[in-house]
Amino acid sequence: MVSLPEPLRRLKPSRRIRHVIYYLTGLVLVILLYTVSYNYALGRLEGVDQSIFASFEFVIQTMTTTGYGQDSDIWSHPMMFMFVAMIQISGIATGFFTLRLIIIPLFTSAELNLDDRLSSKNGHVIICEYRRDSSVLLDELRQLGIDYVLISSSREDAEALSNQGYAVIDGSPQNAKTFERASIDTARAVITDAGDANVNTILTVRSVRPDVDVIALTDDSSMTEILRDVGADTVLSPHGVLGHRLAEKAVASFSSELRDTIEIGGDTKLMELPVSESSELVGRKVRETRVRERTGATIVGAWLDGELQLPPSPDAVIRPNTVLLVSGEEQALKELSEFTRPPRAFTEHERFILVGLGEVGHAARTVIQEAGGQVVTIDVEDRPEVDVVGDGGSREALKAAGVEDAGAIVVGVPDDSIALLATVLAQSLNPDIEVLVRVSDADTTPKAFTAGADYVLSVPRVSARMVAKELRGEDVLAPASQIRLVRVPTTPFAGSTLGESGIYEQTGCRVIAIEDDEGETVAIDPQWEFTGSERMTIVGSDEAVQRFLKRFDVSPTEQP
Repeated sequence: MVSLPEPLRRLKPSRRIRHVIYYLTGLVLVILLYTVSYNYALGRLEGVDQSIFASFEFVIQTMTTTGYGQDSDIWSHPMMFMFVAMIQISGIATGFFTLRLIIIPLFTSAELNLDDRLSSKNGHVIICEYRRDSSVLLDELRQLGIDYVLISSSREDAEALSNQGYAVIDGSPQNAKTFERASIDTARAVITDAGDANVNTILTVRSVRPDVDVIALTDDSSMTEILRDVGADTVLSPHGVLGHRLAEKAVASFSSELRDTIEIGGDTKLMELPVSESSELVGRKVRETRVRERTGATIVGAWLDGELQLPPSPDAVIRPNTVLLVSGEEQALKELSEFTRPPRAFTEHERFILVGLGEVGHAARTVIQEAGGQVVTIDVEDRPEVDVVGDGGSREALKAAGVEDAGAIVVGVPDDSIALLATVLAQSLNPDIEVLVRVSDADTTPKAFTAGADYVLSVPRVSARMVAKELRGEDVLAPASQIRLVRVPTTPFAGSTLGESGIYEQTGCRVIAIEDDEGETVAIDPQWEFTGSERMTIVGSDEAVQRFLKRFDVSPTEQP
């Protein structure tokens, strides 16, 4: 390739600039060649003596497709027509390459102002440096109809999320101007997940707007009081909650105590019950279980083969790890839990293996020890609380911890690959062990179940649900649950009966409780006629509840 002149080489142009220079140089040479050739052809083939400048004008007009009418009546020779056609075709090709090589890169390389993509904001939430898979939280807020602006200090991450349709700007949450760009004056709350910069962020927010609600997320529960002292109204520790949940599920296998129940009116409660492999319900159709006759509880819905059915088909077959959504009084739910997950004898020798002793592990360890269980911990760091120093994904470390005769194993390591490996190894060494797993990526959840886990919680999902609960006050059965429970006014259904409302048919939600204007719970009767003053409780998937709220244009009421 021809080298650039020495003065240009000294400027050290980029590869693209060099290509542009070569292209423009070649284009000028082609235009000059066409000008001289056209002027010569007119004289030899058509006998026309024309100025070289007039021929230059013709070539420019032709290649830019702006016209050449003044010369068209002097062509008669076939070679002249062929020559003009060649100029026309090359002109079209030149226009395409100019657009592709110069025009498009010129505009696409321009600095993108993400602020220009934001719509007008009012009553929104500002989220700072969310570190737990932003799309999970933003999708959760979108489903709830909560407007937001995410602030990210990473320009690359901000552009990527903005290109996916999320409301994101780049900037430092320790800079007051960034919050002004995010319309903090009209925001309802600020959520910060900036790690060590949380304190700086909170102080910045308070300096701009002292009265806005501030929700802080932290992975270190010991920071709770400090964050409150500097101005956080609410401090959430997802890792701590996740560790408690995993341990509670592990202990629940040895106890008849009900956990994760929600009161839906009077003495009636709602809860999820996973069906264990040893349950007598496994292999039966829903209609054959006779749950209501035997316990008084009602099967409201069920997760079957990864699909939520509200209500489940009477012919659906219950399999291990099917999750039943049931309602009833506490005694009825206790009796039903014995069918779905028969409690094993809890002895002082019962061993629980805990892999990973971080924030998740410490929280889980506390719950198990309070329940009277024996905890054996595995961690890569040699610390006083660690019983076995080693990798949780090591067969030797698991054997040294006594996994072969343990009742349950809680895997709380941050590395999902190690968590999956530990799950598979634990199952291979002890097929009867209960495996409860924490995953850092929401997409790893189905993989963990496939690997043999009995219960899985993802950090992004737990975090998003905790934030959603703070913002909307909605009940969820567990932070990782895909089932949402909301109470709504019955105003849109005044004058119609429950059977005529079309709630389930139109939205997929199911009414599980109705409270009259005096706060008394009434029986679920298709013939119940709404006056518009009642409140009803509906249950459904995230998407179904959002459909309901949009279809009937209502907002959830505050939870009691």
